[in-house]
Amino acid sequence: MQPLTGMRVLEFSLNIAGPQAGQILAMLGAEVVKVERPQGGDDCRAWGPPFARGSSMMFNTMNRGKKSIRLDLKDAEAVAWLKSQIGQYDVLIENMRPGAMEAIGLGAAAIRSAHPRLVYCSLSAFGARGPLRSKPGYEEVVQAFSGLFSVNGDESAPPARVGTSILDLGTGVWGALGCLAGLMERSRTGEGCLVEGSLLETALGWLTVPIATFAASGELPRRSRSGSAKVVVYRCFEASDGEIMIAGANDRLFAKLAKVLGHPEWAADERFRNAVGRSTHREMLNAKIDAIVRTATRAEWTARLEAAGVPCAPVNSLQDVLDHPQVDGLDIFDTVEDSSTRLVRLPLSFNGARPVAARPAPRLGDDDVDMRVPAGNTGQRE
Repeated sequence: MQPLTGMRVLEFSLNIAGPQAGQILAMLGAEVVKVERPQGGDDCRAWGPPFARGSSMMFNTMNRGKKSIRLDLKDAEAVAWLKSQIGQYDVLIENMRPGAMEAIGLGAAAIRSAHPRLVYCSLSAFGARGPLRSKPGYEEVVQAFSGLFSVNGDESAPPARVGTSILDLGTGVWGALGCLAGLMERSRTGEGCLVEGSLLETALGWLTVPIATFAASGELPRRSRSGSAKVVVYRCFEASDGEIMIAGANDRLFAKLAKVLGHPEWAADERFRNAVGRSTHREMLNAKIDAIVRTATRAEWTARLEAAGVPCAPVNSLQDVLDHPQVDGLDIFDTVEDSSTRLVRLPLSFNGARPVAARPAPRLGDDDVDMRVPAGNTGQRE
């Protein structure tokens, strides 16, 4: 199922957020043409090793299913030609440096005035309004600024970044969702719209519970290396051969957990019988559980807990995850041409089938775009 077949997307995007939005639309069937610099293309192409098809694995991960064209956006003739092509497209996605698109006459106001049916998606680091709207930024910069560092990591260690690019990737997902909503609105009204998103807004969205809790209590969130600082029992415990995550997160699950641990009386103990009591006495309770969990292996605890209906999981390495039959059963991986590397497909399925990129990420120099670049432009057709 490719519901966006027939839709055309023009992408002016670098690195992760914009390319992620474009790739989602490509996997849903849209034709996505990525505009790149004549020399080197998207910065992300060089962010390796490792490399495949002449570009970094990050580029291959974020740009499957697309076509590419090299164009010098400092060349007035090239930009004029590009403007003449925009009417052929349904969606434009950009996450260029703030102000860059406006400087060459490709900003949202100018382009949507000329092409009111266009859905124009603009993604940035700090947002389209406010005193930092022109400030550039990367994943770690915005994680630090937004407070995301402050709620991540162990209480005894410095604040830490989240280990994957959740703001870039999340902003790409929100951007794609906004484009889809814009296309639906256009189908009703005949007019497109401007979609705006940013890494900072995505971060604030992920922090919605800590923000609400702080606003209500005035207390800054406590960091917890695993699980939750508020919900008990809900964290990792050290078994005899490694860590296991245990989620006895409500009264019913805690009673089951207590029975598995050999202490069914805990469920009626005034200190532990409800969520407030367990949170108040969290250090005492977690210490008791720690001492018991150390006496057996992760596999032994997993078997006992699953039999009792208590959610749990070993703390796996990536190799453990990739070797697991559950992951194999999801049919979620693509491979890069001439490589054994596995790339994650769109994490959705339609009628039991998962959309697959029609093509790998473009090489710099692939001649696959049905657009004629003006003679003399330094970015020849790619």
